[in-house]
Amino acid sequence: MTEKDPKIAIAYQAILSRFGKPEGEMNVDLFVSHHKEEVDAEEWKSCLGDNNPSDQAILACLVFKDCWDSKEDGVPDTYDFTLPDDLTQYVLSVRFDGEEVESVDMES
Repeated sequence: MTEKDPKIAIAYQAILSRFGKPEGEMNVDLFVSHHKEEVDAEEWKSCLGDNNPSDQAILACLVFKDCWDSKEDGVPDTYDFTLPDDLTQYVLSVRFDGEEVESVDMES
């Protein structure tokens, strides 16, 4: 899969659409709040150019990391996003059921 895969954009939009909503509380919101607490100001400055980025800036800097096949049928159905520059071991993992987003989870 390449970054031209249309599911990458769909997965990223699924992440953004969950932020600040009940369905994002234990995944997207947790990812943002965890990293605001754990990443020090110098690392943020180096990575994003701001030592205290907003929640939206953190979400905007997410990068596509990888996609993989959780059902072992040869069709990627899970798309992982993370912070740039190996800033974290955590990912936001977006799973598809066919063409529909099934879930978004924070994983390490």
